[in-house]
Amino acid sequence: MSLVSRYLAANGIPTVVVGSARDIVDECGVARFVFNDLPLGNPYGKPDDRSMQRATLGYALDLLESARLPRTTVQTPFRWSEDESWRAVYARVDETNREALRK
Repeated sequence: MSLVSRYLAANGIPTVVVGSARDIVDECGVARFVFNDLPLGNPYGKPDDRSMQRATLGYALDLLESARLPRTTVQTPFRWSEDESWRAVYARVDETNREALRK
């Protein structure tokens, strides 16, 4: 999506990327980026958390309107949980869960 965003922006169509993979999006050099420090696959927030999702959309629309410099990044204040241990195990495949995931 970041490369598509750059292509569209280069052709006069303003874009905002909302994502969780800051290193990748930064490397691509998009014009406007809303960064949510959440697990990959959840760029707008937690499933069924409509207030977080709407707020993220609000950040994106505000950035679209207000960004004056290229490669502008805004980071949202949202957290997946108070306990940051999810980072160590999110999407991990090992012997304890391999068979269940295979099914």
